[in-house]
Amino acid sequence: MGYELVDLETSRGGLVRVFIDKPGGITVDDCAAVSHHLTRVFEVEGFAYERLEVSSPGLDRPLKRLEDFARFEGRDATVKLKLPREGRRRLEGRIAGVEGGQVHIEVEGKRWSVAMTDIDRARLVPDV
Repeated sequence: MGYELVDLETSRGGLVRVFIDKPGGITVDDCAAVSHHLTRVFEVEGFAYERLEVSSPGLDRPLKRLEDFARFEGRDATVKLKLPREGRRRLEGRIAGVEGGQVHIEVEGKRWSVAMTDIDRARLVPDV
């Protein structure tokens, strides 16, 4: 349908959350179109769920792939590491680029290079 799948969450209660994006942002009509499409696909495929929510990723969009970090180079992000490094488990700073499977983040004047495999989760810091 021309949308980027940003994230997908499911819960034991049968809730399915789908986060989509496209250049220029997502509208309510985009969410409705994807919701109607997925409802039909789930029915045909026999996928059991109780409730479906489709929305934009929001201002604090999750960063899940190297391509996400490259796309948002120059923006601020919060990165939570799987294991502490130099006494820190949370890094908040400017995305300085991606190179060789590493994400580079400028935090308080220091450049950190972090492998994607070492990142537990990451999100953009809302730029308001």
